[in-house]
Amino acid sequence: MACPFHQSAELNPALLPLDWLLGVWESDEPGEGSFSSIPPFRYTETLHFSHVGQPIINFMFNAFHAENKKPMHRECGFIRMQPGGNRVAFIIAQNSGLVEIEEGDLTGQCLTLHTHALARTSFAKEPHVQQISRVFQLRPEGKLEQTVSMAMEGGPLMQHLHITYRRSS
Repeated sequence: MACPFHQSAELNPALLPLDWLLGVWESDEPGEGSFSSIPPFRYTETLHFSHVGQPIINFMFNAFHAENKKPMHRECGFIRMQPGGNRVAFIIAQNSGLVEIEEGDLTGQCLTLHTHALARTSFAKEPHVQQISRVFQLRPEGKLEQTVSMAMEGGPLMQHLHITYRRSS
C-alpha cells in the first residue's frame, strides 16, 4: 500500500529542496541491522515518499526479512520543512508502538536527523530506545543511502541499520 499521491498536485514550493526524495525506493540489496536484544539481521525495504500539494511529504517505510520475506518493521508519517530555512522534521509512527519526532538539517542532498521527542505505548518491549539518529544521503550515482543509529536505556548511540536503495518510480 502506498501513500496517496496525486499526479496533478503541484509540489508545494516549500518542499523543493526535498524533491529528490519523492517517489518509490527499493533496497538495492539487503540491508544490515543489529539491535542489542536480537542477533544481527538482513532486511529489504521499500520507501514511499509522496505529496498532495501541501507543504508536507507523506512517507511509508516497509521492511521485510531478507530470507523469508516476512513483514518486519513499518514506519509512516510526515516530513515538514521550516519555511525559509534548512531545518527538517520527521513525524514518525512505528508499528512497535514508538512515536517520534526527529529534527535536523538539510545540506544539499544529505538529510541528518536526531531525536527531538519520543513517546511509546505503556507496554512497549524493553530495552527502550532513548535516542535515534538518521541520515539520508543521495549518492552521485542516484542511489539513496540510509543509516540509522540508536541508543537504548543507559547505552551509547550505535549504528542500528544501514541500507542502500534504488528509485523504482
